[in-house]
Amino acid sequence: MSVVEAWVADLRRVLDGASPVVEQVRIGVFYTAARLESGHVGVAFTPRGLTDTVCCPRSAAAAPPSGRLAGQEAWTLAEYAFAPQSLRRAVGVAVLNALSALAMDRFGVPGGRLLPGVDALEAAGVQPDDRVAMVGAFVPFIKALKGKVAGLWVVDRHREALKPDELSFWRPPAEAQKVLSQADVVIITGSALVEGGIDDLLEAASGARRVVLAGPTASPWPPPFFERGVDVLGGIRVLDGPRMLQVVAEGGSGYFFGTVAEKVCVVRQEAGS
Repeated sequence: MSVVEAWVADLRRVLDGASPVVEQVRIGVFYTAARLESGHVGVAFTPRGLTDTVCCPRSAAAAPPSGRLAGQEAWTLAEYAFAPQSLRRAVGVAVLNALSALAMDRFGVPGGRLLPGVDALEAAGVQPDDRVAMVGAFVPFIKALKGKVAGLWVVDRHREALKPDELSFWRPPAEAQKVLSQADVVIITGSALVEGGIDDLLEAASGARRVVLAGPTASPWPPPFFERGVDVLGGIRVLDGPRMLQVVAEGGSGYFFGTVAEKVCVVRQEAGS
């Protein structure tokens, strides 16, 4: 069972037959957001550089059915997380994060500790002698770590995301498994839940001392991720749902979430302080 399959199954179990309705969906340039009738909001990375953009009836049929998403049961849209089209997966993951927010409001974070206002890199507990591998070019993390750890690798499709003095850290996605298997600390972008490959990445990182899933998309119900070796979930908690929907719809990136959400980390109990 994949981690996303386990995520859905465990949410169904803990929410015990509840069938919340999705009240609103916004698909923005950088993020996708979904709001449940309960008011809980989840976000997910919106994939860019799509090859399946809507330009003809065939591709339109594969895209999320615009105008018919709001009002559907959350579990129906959650199944989009398994769709072959990445834009549909973004909707599905956003809905799953909204359901996760609902579950955490009701049941807390089983097996973990919630640390409001804590940055994922801080929670990672990186030491000077660590070799750190990132999947995704986390610009603030690179700035904080370069020259301060034993090794730093950044796996990203876009080499140009790094500054000229950081290009030596870059590795292509084809080298991800090799790089992650050598790291002491692994930081994986939550967008892997949308773009795919999260299970292979977690398997490759199984030998690391600390595995972190980071970014606004990394806000899931924690137990299935803890069971698969994730130590830290460095996501967000939405504080103002209507404003979050507006920010997303108006093309806001994560840099615009400061007034509508707070950073939170959920740390697996066994991972220590």
